[in-house]
Amino acid sequence: MADHPQHLSAADVHKVAALSRLSLSDAQVEQYRHQLSAVLAYINRLRELDLAGVEPMAHVGDTHNRLDADTPHDPLPNSVLMKMAPQTMPPFIKVPKVIDDAGGA
Repeated sequence: MADHPQHLSAADVHKVAALSRLSLSDAQVEQYRHQLSAVLAYINRLRELDLAGVEPMAHVGDTHNRLDADTPHDPLPNSVLMKMAPQTMPPFIKVPKVIDDAGGA
């Protein structure tokens, strides 16, 4: 896997970073360009596998979801919640803005 062709350009990495809302330095773009290209090369190797007769599976373990009883509990008192939150605007918890006018994906 050390020798893999570079399939991604710096512009491709910038586009992925923008979609992920990441700001990358030029050094990081080059680093991630190599890493993402290696991932794509590995995916292309996996596509070459003959999977005829292989049953699809959700996960490799023979486990099932553990479901606890859905029992209601008393809510936390507001004073305790305010002490736990990193930022508050009493009586509310202040959270970062996650939706903006940039249009999104």
